[in-house]
Amino acid sequence: MIERKKTAAVRIGDRVIGDGNPILIQSMCNTKTEDVRATVDQILGLEEAGCEIIRVAVPTQEAAEAIREIRKEIHIPLVADIHFDYRLAIRAMECGADKIRINPGNIGSEDRIRAVVECAKERDIPIRVGVNSGSLEKELVKKYGGVTAEGIVESALDKVRIIEDLGYDNLVISIKSSDVMMCVRAHELISEQTSHPLHVGITEAGTVKRGTVKSAVGLGLILGQGIGDTVRVSLTGDPVEEVTCAKQILKTLGLRQGGVEVVSCPTCGRTQIDLIGLADRVENLVAGYDDLNVKVAVMGCVVNGPGEAKEADFGIAGGKGTGLLIRKGEVVKTLPEEELLPALKAELDRARAEQART
Repeated sequence: MIERKKTAAVRIGDRVIGDGNPILIQSMCNTKTEDVRATVDQILGLEEAGCEIIRVAVPTQEAAEAIREIRKEIHIPLVADIHFDYRLAIRAMECGADKIRINPGNIGSEDRIRAVVECAKERDIPIRVGVNSGSLEKELVKKYGGVTAEGIVESALDKVRIIEDLGYDNLVISIKSSDVMMCVRAHELISEQTSHPLHVGITEAGTVKRGTVKSAVGLGLILGQGIGDTVRVSLTGDPVEEVTCAKQILKTLGLRQGGVEVVSCPTCGRTQIDLIGLADRVENLVAGYDDLNVKVAVMGCVVNGPGEAKEADFGIAGGKGTGLLIRKGEVVKTLPEEELLPALKAELDRARAEQART
């Protein structure tokens, strides 16, 4: 079991992060925040997928004002992402943002930062201090001979101190890089130097295919050391893919329970069934059973299928136009290929009904 690093508790809306609370999954809308309907619809879809905190861009006054209406229709904490204009941060909080994300380095003078901090303090709204490797200050690049983990950490802690010196410590820190190993090293360093909760992620990870691999490797190394209180997988694609990937990373590390785990064989020359298509259909099927904590095995042949599915709660193993339905490692029946998926669904429904009775 992974031992989590001790961090301070921070309340975001009706959720609490840090202090050993579950790691929450974040995503960010790619809609125009000013388009309230489109933004709300996307957030509701993300909620259904398992998103627990959502961030929206606030580049304009209209976007800040839109937060008031968006907030009324969603059910998860809303984070406003602001750069450059301190007035947008203040207005976003006035309109109901549960948290704001700023980089004090691009907000402007101390008076402007103070105005943002005072507004947050008055409403007890946490501030996420975000620093990316791509925007590291020139003096730190020069000091460390390039963009380094040490420079990213120093930059972030400098920004944190600006706010702490103004008498506010309701903070979350985010340090990100698209360089996986640099990002890992930066999180290792900063976790030893602060007790503020950390939002973790590999920024600009890439497309769904490549970005999933980079994020799984990077986040696995970070979260596996007990570092991190919220997580986002940053992908170029549908934000739902970010949530799906984050959930799987957390489950794989044992940091989240519940939902159906699917294991499937890679196929070989013995496979005489459309295993790839079948496995995809099983993945889609089990998405509707997040309340079940079971393992499902999808195997390609009846030679090794029953044995390989022994540790699963349910399994199906393909043959030539037929397949086996397996329960707790025991073969239940042989079925035509087209009946395997409905039979598996019936098993999941039965398990859900039994769970409801206990």
